[in-house]
Amino acid sequence: MSAMTSETVPAVEPAFADLYEEIADCPRCTLARTRSRTVPGVGPSLAEVMLIGEAPGAREDEQGLPFVGPAGRFLDDLLAAAGLSRNDVYICNVVKCRPPGNRDPEPEEIAACRPFLDRQIEVVNPRVIVTLGRFSMARWFPGLAISRIHGRPREVDGRLVVPMYHPAAALHRGDLRAVIEADFAQLPNLLGRPAARPAPAPLAAGPVAATADTDQGRLL
Repeated sequence: MSAMTSETVPAVEPAFADLYEEIADCPRCTLARTRSRTVPGVGPSLAEVMLIGEAPGAREDEQGLPFVGPAGRFLDDLLAAAGLSRNDVYICNVVKCRPPGNRDPEPEEIAACRPFLDRQIEVVNPRVIVTLGRFSMARWFPGLAISRIHGRPREVDGRLVVPMYHPAAALHRGDLRAVIEADFAQLPNLLGRPAARPAPAPLAAGPVAATADTDQGRLL
């Protein structure tokens, strides 16, 4: 069987069927009035790695799938370099509808979608959660700057959470491409698989001083 790519429309697993229907009919925030399609998520219900982005863009809104277009193709390349594919991981966003004009998701929109994300995490029960961009990172690392903590895992509720730049950031800032590639290269180590370089030092449990954030990941 060929590997799923960012352009492939997969079947919805029974474990997600009711949840996806609820998301499709969701009226909880103003994004329900402007979306074309909801973008709930994609991937197996039992995955070791869960990738959480920020919000759908225009292509995602059209297709109902997360991470399509150039950012999605770069994500496919990052996964392949780590020995993974979309068949192996679960991918979703903190909000399930596109904010108009690709603007940042508002706090009330993130809050409205949080119960959906909670249920996705519960179903998938991943060993590793990778946050892609500032807004997904903020759930587990509030007040911190992605430029300070990217690629450094922290254990939360028995699983590792790894903050990373959004793949789209590299499309607009070429200097971040190598940074993102290096961060993704840690995934085999975090999963206990052979890798070329050692895992990064975990984040301490205490607070880390926040600095100016440089993530441009919302540009999809």
